[in-house]
Amino acid sequence: MAVTDRGGFTTRRFKTARTVLALMLREMSTTYGRSPGGYIWAILEPIGGITMLTIIMVVGLRIRTPPIGVNFPIFFASGMLPFMMYQQIANPVARAIQFSRPLLFYPGVTYVDAVLARFLLMFLTKVVVFFVVVGMITLLFDTRTSFDLGYIALSMAMAASLGLGVGCMNAYLIPTYPLWDSLWGIVTTPLFFMSTILFLLEDLPEDIRAVLWWNPLVHVVATMRRGFYPTYDGSFASPMYVFLIAAVAIALGLLLLGRFYRDILNR
Repeated sequence: MAVTDRGGFTTRRFKTARTVLALMLREMSTTYGRSPGGYIWAILEPIGGITMLTIIMVVGLRIRTPPIGVNFPIFFASGMLPFMMYQQIANPVARAIQFSRPLLFYPGVTYVDAVLARFLLMFLTKVVVFFVVVGMITLLFDTRTSFDLGYIALSMAMAASLGLGVGCMNAYLIPTYPLWDSLWGIVTTPLFFMSTILFLLEDLPEDIRAVLWWNPLVHVVATMRRGFYPTYDGSFASPMYVFLIAAVAIALGLLLLGRFYRDILNR
């Protein structure tokens, strides 16, 4: 009996992995297309943003050096890339149920498969984009940075888990309360400017620092910058705080989806 149970568990696990892989391949063909052009855009998007910010600072505002280090592109990359990883995981995961709706009527496909497929594809894509963009910047400029892969990996894990948590919550809230989609977009519009991508938290007045500290993305960005700049302290950053928020959001989101995802499918 025990052998049968283990075999059944292994079979189910294999089916889940196969289903997730099939959903990832379907996602790749629809999101990035069947040609390399879609992936090229995934790389050009952050490069374009970093370039524009650098031009604004150097040409428009005539600021010659960033708040830390000597190179604007690598400074902005250390903030923008983890922010984009969070954002571009959270948004697709939030629409995973709607995107895979026709397939979720089959008994072999579950809502967890749909969420996991989108999460894994977006995470792996953003990891590749991160190293391509950072590699290009270090080849083109004298960035005078020393990379600590431990902090870089930790920041990526923080951004990915937070994106998964927010995505799981919104995967329930958006189809259940359609107005929430618009409200969420309005509320999170200033998030780019409130996540210390353009500056350091330490350079702000104390009362503003006290408010922005509660933004988990501030901790994600600070941890990433610790991986780029050995002299940057960033001791205020708390990975445990970010992982706690992410864990609560993931658990609550999956719980709500497990209870109501059939209602979402039938809407």
